[in-house]
Amino acid sequence: MSKMVEIRWHGRGGQGAKTASLLLADAAFNTGKFVQGFPEYGPERMGAPITAFNRISDERCILHCNIYEPDYVVVVDATLLTAVDVTSGLKKEGAILINSSKDPESLRPLLAGYEGAVFTVDAGAISEQELGRNFPNTPMLGAVVKVSKAIPEEQFIADMEQSMHHKFANKTDVIEGNMRALKRSMQEVKGL
Repeated sequence: MSKMVEIRWHGRGGQGAKTASLLLADAAFNTGKFVQGFPEYGPERMGAPITAFNRISDERCILHCNIYEPDYVVVVDATLLTAVDVTSGLKKEGAILINSSKDPESLRPLLAGYEGAVFTVDAGAISEQELGRNFPNTPMLGAVVKVSKAIPEEQFIADMEQSMHHKFANKTDVIEGNMRALKRSMQEVKGL
């Protein structure tokens, strides 16, 4: 059986974790992978903790449940490190990627004894500089592709550009800003 990559996203309502997981699923599907991308809702309000999931595989996936032992965890909002057990079930061979300006090792004490790889990227700063607003999902999406290697980077970039042109057809500044944010985050991941 082929290797399946499972990713769990932690964010807050309105930060785009759900959207990022769906964009990752679309990009992986366009590379010929079998995919799942879905959210788990709680109180469904702005700022409330949310969880989203991805499965990416070379073979059809017959699992239809949440991901309890992910290969990768993406934390879109670092305040969740002390509010939610983001490392629950995270495989030691996997990694956690956190939206933070801090060094990965400085966040390790907040990770409930997790001994695997820790990565950070300052998605907030990147989105502020490239988009003019704090939309951390786009940089986090680029960073998780870099860390997980779940899909080839070149194909991912090409697919995201095509997707952005479709979604924001008349907003070239939005397309260009999102593409710069994706590429920067892939280059600025700390812990590689």
